[in-house]
Amino acid sequence: MFKSMLKCSTIIGATILPITAVHAGGHATTYGPFPVTLQSYSGDKENSVSYSGQIARHVLHDSLKVLAGRGDGGANAASLKAEMLAYFSGSDKNKAILAPLTKDGFVIKQGTLNEISSGKNIEGKFYNGAMLAWPGSMKGRDVAMHMIERASVATKGFDADNGYDWAQLISKFTMGAMAYSQAVDNYLDEKLEADTKPNNKPYKDGTAYTGKEHVWDEGFGYFGAAAHTLALSADQAYGIAKRKDVASADANGDGVIDLKTEMVFGPAYYAAAFDRSGSKSTNYLNTIMQSYVDGRMLITSANGAVLTDAQRSSLKSHAAVIESNWEQVLAEAVFKYAGSAYKDISKMQEDGADVAKVYRGYVKHWGELKGFSMALQSGRNNLGETAGTMNDLILFGPVTLDNSYVTGVTSSGEFKRDKRMTWNDYQLQLLQVQQLMVNKFSVSSRVNDQLADLGALADKLGTQSNAETD
Repeated sequence: MFKSMLKCSTIIGATILPITAVHAGGHATTYGPFPVTLQSYSGDKENSVSYSGQIARHVLHDSLKVLAGRGDGGANAASLKAEMLAYFSGSDKNKAILAPLTKDGFVIKQGTLNEISSGKNIEGKFYNGAMLAWPGSMKGRDVAMHMIERASVATKGFDADNGYDWAQLISKFTMGAMAYSQAVDNYLDEKLEADTKPNNKPYKDGTAYTGKEHVWDEGFGYFGAAAHTLALSADQAYGIAKRKDVASADANGDGVIDLKTEMVFGPAYYAAAFDRSGSKSTNYLNTIMQSYVDGRMLITSANGAVLTDAQRSSLKSHAAVIESNWEQVLAEAVFKYAGSAYKDISKMQEDGADVAKVYRGYVKHWGELKGFSMALQSGRNNLGETAGTMNDLILFGPVTLDNSYVTGVTSSGEFKRDKRMTWNDYQLQLLQVQQLMVNKFSVSSRVNDQLADLGALADKLGTQSNAETD
């Protein structure tokens, strides 16, 4: 494969990979640079890798999450909603990066979105199929708009009555409905077909990359991994995402962290998080990253020719590995936060508990649970009965302090809570969520595993327990 890549050096404007970026056996250790292979290209670019638009969308997501927590209970609702929509739907202005920001010596190179890529938005890349996990039978984009509306009138993103943490709900849903959905149900799916973005033509007129090169790059960009991830441990990748490990992040040693290539964003962060915790038996981050790199190497080796059926079949195999492991990461997150919410309920029932404080944590954890469960339903696979069961167990909203929970939404967007459930009954459902993730997705990191309590709690409540009361 590597020998075929060397042939690219005869192409005008092309260059071979730096020797430091390739193992002796021909496997790249970083995602780029990769040489220009487009036969018709006559410009001066030497690197065919481009996924800055996807990085810009990760930054839009991170910034939107910050804004979701800035409400003052209504007085700033109009201006806050407008600002949130500027990051979600796009803006003609060069918006400031609100996150990630420089922190304790971890210096971020870029300060505005246009320094990464201009004209990008989240809404245009957002899953817009039916999202039955949310009240109102809305499509994905409408759900996001509803969340933004409600966040704008909340106090610091917290709705105590209904049990919603808007920053968490918006963030985790977006990780699936934008990043995961776009990667596995677009770029690594139909755009790998022979008649879509062929490898012997530019992606667009004037670009230095072929159709298939850029399709794969964009799919990689949505994963949010640093280009040098294969040289990192899960702990190091996690530390980069937390802005705590400058040495591991600064791959080129220039003293600043380039968000385009050196930062770790949400999806890759969670892959690393589950590899380093729980059972410590998983390898999600490396497996996904290696498949992305190997797929890009395969495309590059075609030297600007149309991919053969065999090459596309191999490429689809890499895509399948990425999708299955990414789905596993989302299922691990559902498992984890179901366990977190379960433990929070137990804490609230302890003698002397600071119920208000624990309840705030419970709402946060439930928001992560719900957001990730919705993310899991935003991919290419129709989860069918599994999705229905998961939604029935998690509910539209958590059981709140008066034991009521959201059951629907009015035409004006207000929530209805007309049923009640005991804390113990809801705990049983949260453990059933964990069991569902084991049964249907074979999760193995299993952070916050509380399944040891399942049998005893089920016996305590009785197999015929009616969880709902009027």
